[in-house]
Amino acid sequence: MNHALFAHDALLPTGWARNVRLQWDGAGHLTQVQADCTPDRATPQALGPVIPGLPNLHSHAFQRAFAGLTEYRAEAQDSFWSWRTLMYRFANRITPDQLEAIATWLYTEMLQAGYTSVCEFHYVHHAEDGTPYADDATLAQCLLRAAKKTGIGQTLLPVLYQTSGFGGAAPVEGQRRFIRSTDNMLRLLERLKPLCDAQGARLGLAPHSLRAVPPDALREVLAGLHAIDPTAPVHIHIAEQTGEVDACLAWSGQRPVEWLLDHAPVDQRWCLVHATHMSCSEYQRAAQSGAVAGICPSTEANLGDGIFDMPRWLSHGGAWGLGSDSHATVNAAEELLMLEYGQRLQGRSRNVLASATHAQVATAMTLQAVAGGAQASGRAVAGLAVGQQADWVELDAQHLALAGLSAPEMLSAHVFASHRTSAIRRVWSSGLERNNTLAPEFIAQAATEFVAARAQLLETT
Repeated sequence: MNHALFAHDALLPTGWARNVRLQWDGAGHLTQVQADCTPDRATPQALGPVIPGLPNLHSHAFQRAFAGLTEYRAEAQDSFWSWRTLMYRFANRITPDQLEAIATWLYTEMLQAGYTSVCEFHYVHHAEDGTPYADDATLAQCLLRAAKKTGIGQTLLPVLYQTSGFGGAAPVEGQRRFIRSTDNMLRLLERLKPLCDAQGARLGLAPHSLRAVPPDALREVLAGLHAIDPTAPVHIHIAEQTGEVDACLAWSGQRPVEWLLDHAPVDQRWCLVHATHMSCSEYQRAAQSGAVAGICPSTEANLGDGIFDMPRWLSHGGAWGLGSDSHATVNAAEELLMLEYGQRLQGRSRNVLASATHAQVATAMTLQAVAGGAQASGRAVAGLAVGQQADWVELDAQHLALAGLSAPEMLSAHVFASHRTSAIRRVWSSGLERNNTLAPEFIAQAATEFVAARAQLLETT
């Protein structure tokens, strides 16, 4: 069965188009995207511009439970490393029911905020004492169920985590729920592959970081993943902190991205999460490898990581996408705003991320973030084009910040001038309207269970 929607304005991969007819099949794949059409009475019409849904390429779902709760000084000089100590307290207390409740609410928030798919970087694997559950995929299945209940598209990225630092340093107590052998991780991937396939999710792998995965293990797990699925996405935290760069130099004589490019088959399947602190040659080599830079502006600001040099990355043709990471902010438009504003602060100039093709910053950023996010997801979510998932956001043309503007101006106002109130009318994922069709009872129950899970965690940490 085919479904259709007429949009007076739609943002296609090539740019804005007028009078666009979108048609999709029962599986949620676009079968027709035709501009300059005449509307007919049988086809429903969007009441505002239609833009592609944004893939969220980096998520740690459980961290939503303590968003806003680490904003106090715990040490003489707080940093990522002191924040990580607080994060471990939550990671080591969360139960399967709590994880599912938190992820279900988070994914509901994402759909309401303009994200239509998520890459879940999942590293809490075991029971509270660090022993495996009877079903080793227990917590991964909680995340799959949360995605299925809400309707958000998902790329599940189980995390390989073995050491606490470069050179094979033994894991610390706070990491006890994360640790897996390489063989154990490959068995988990084999267990999860049919479960992901059954609900249209994509399975990939996340070697946590170079400090957490020794070279031999990295080589072996990549070979094992290739045997399971040679096209599977691979995500890795890298060069997020200057302390990490210094430690990598002390261990290997190379910077993290430099070492990775020399010792791993980095290509279009890879997403280099953060990659904040790179040398000029690393920017060039990483961009030319085809890997996606996974930028998480709100989390990078929250943790004091630093600012990614996007103009340098783009000068080498680099692909990029956005993630909300620790979920201090769950708002696709706000991540775009923060990315552009960070570049303005760093370069002391304006409209940094406009492109030669698109002078409107919000248009240029949206198209690039969708393309890079889709590549990192390993899913057909690259925008409004035939063969892609029917994932999009319909803006509210009557919203005070948008009313009376042209479509490109509406998107710009949505990103830069909506005062953080939602200028989103409807969100569609896999051909189904999601944000307005999740039953009010479902949303209320999800919110109640999230609040209860957070309260329980606070009692035990």
